[in-house]
Amino acid sequence: MIEVEVHQQLRAFLRSQAEPYWPHHLTMGRLVARALRLGRSALIQTGVPSVGFYGRHRLSYLMPILMWSSPAILVAPDSVQQRLQFVEIPQLQQWIGTHKTIRTGDRWPGEDFPGLLIISPESWLADRLSDSGRLPRGVPTILDCADQLEQSARQQLSFSLNESDWNQLLLARPDRAETIRQVRVKLTHSLFQHPANPYQCYLLDQTEQEILQDLLNALEFSPQTDSGSISDRGKVLSLPDNWHLFWQQFHPHNAAQEGNSAIDRSSLLWAEVNRDRGQFTLSSGPIEVASALANVWPQQPVVLIGGALDLDSDASIYRQKVGLGDLTCVKFSVDRQNEIIQLYLPERIPMPNTPQFQGVLLEQLRQLLCISASAKGLTVIVVDDVPLKARLGSILAAEFGSRVQVEKPPENDQGILVTGWEYWCQHPPSFFPPPKLLAIATLPIPSLENPLVAGRVAYYKQNRQDWFRLYLLPTALNTLQQAIAPLRQTQGVVALLDNRTLHRTYGKEVLAALSPYARIDYLDITCFGDAKNN
Repeated sequence: MIEVEVHQQLRAFLRSQAEPYWPHHLTMGRLVARALRLGRSALIQTGVPSVGFYGRHRLSYLMPILMWSSPAILVAPDSVQQRLQFVEIPQLQQWIGTHKTIRTGDRWPGEDFPGLLIISPESWLADRLSDSGRLPRGVPTILDCADQLEQSARQQLSFSLNESDWNQLLLARPDRAETIRQVRVKLTHSLFQHPANPYQCYLLDQTEQEILQDLLNALEFSPQTDSGSISDRGKVLSLPDNWHLFWQQFHPHNAAQEGNSAIDRSSLLWAEVNRDRGQFTLSSGPIEVASALANVWPQQPVVLIGGALDLDSDASIYRQKVGLGDLTCVKFSVDRQNEIIQLYLPERIPMPNTPQFQGVLLEQLRQLLCISASAKGLTVIVVDDVPLKARLGSILAAEFGSRVQVEKPPENDQGILVTGWEYWCQHPPSFFPPPKLLAIATLPIPSLENPLVAGRVAYYKQNRQDWFRLYLLPTALNTLQQAIAPLRQTQGVVALLDNRTLHRTYGKEVLAALSPYARIDYLDITCFGDAKNN
């Protein structure tokens, strides 16, 4: 059986390497080989980062794919594809003596293609969600970086209208030019009446939806029309593609008839406002993607691979969010000896929603920076509050000089990066020097002040679901695990300055997400010994 052959080849290859290897290679290799042979889907949590050059688990699925005699598809981000094509795949092919054809692209190379197609998550989702026919059904698929699956699907199913789209609409429908201009003026006036917020976005209220409905009526467009064209006085008038896609998700008449707002629909309608330029972008996207993705999984057997998808081994919350049914689920443990972090969790820090928090936070950060100053390595301070992030950046730059950068790559290995969660997590670990210290101001629980978060929470409430346990907390834990992953490579220090970890019932789940860790009660220079030697 292929499981035995993969086990033997992978074990021999690993023994030939002079460097330590991931302890679960052989088990995962057999699991992937079994999934290919039986045509059954599986979900694997590796416990190691899935981005950048830290994906040490990839040998485990590459070996069975290359030894598999039938065609297969590998879904991986562009940054991962480069390393696969130029490092790991040539290495393994030379070892096992196979010359399986490898192709990259956004469509199947040909009807009789016998090899491996490597495709980006965006291209794969675009085909599977639209059933465009660029990829055949039934081909076994390995989906790497499943951590970003929900976000990628939401982006794929979302549509935006910007300044150029309005101009294209004017060119496409000159017969309704005056109406289009009036609607645009009304929307601009209404949107700029909203009070400013740090996120510069707003859910469309009922008045703004009705303004768009008036435009839809004036264009005589029906969302059920497949072609996006209408007939007027014997002439066929078509709408630009972006407008057609936007209208398909925009059904304000249903909510207006029931007196409901945008949160009562299955999609969110919002606007991003640029007050300096006096411009706005309209966007429409799904609140949940499970219903759309549920139609994807029966099209082929899939092995989904991610770092940390769920705290539970059966990944029940993750599977619910991405529409997965029952399948084989495996969760590998983190190497407690080589990937442990040092966790500094001081007590007696005020709660983040109190007036005293900012002053105590600043004093704690000063102490951390002074203690770790002589140790080699990057210091990262994660502050998601936009005004507070800018304020801390200014204060620390005045005291520590040009070493401090706010969401910009540090100038040297001793830099201090002040950043939000999104900026830190969206860059691969190889983008920054190895960090010695990660200071976390507050847990990455999505803020209800963000209109998009509030819209999704309202949807959970409407459906009588536990919005905190099913949405806010899993999002926070996933972000937290992804953020600390680079520290596991250096056994660095994570300073968690959010006291909710100690005084809220969900604190034990936060600590479980940080595990394995060694908790330290105080910091001195000896805590950074490993970072200093890197």
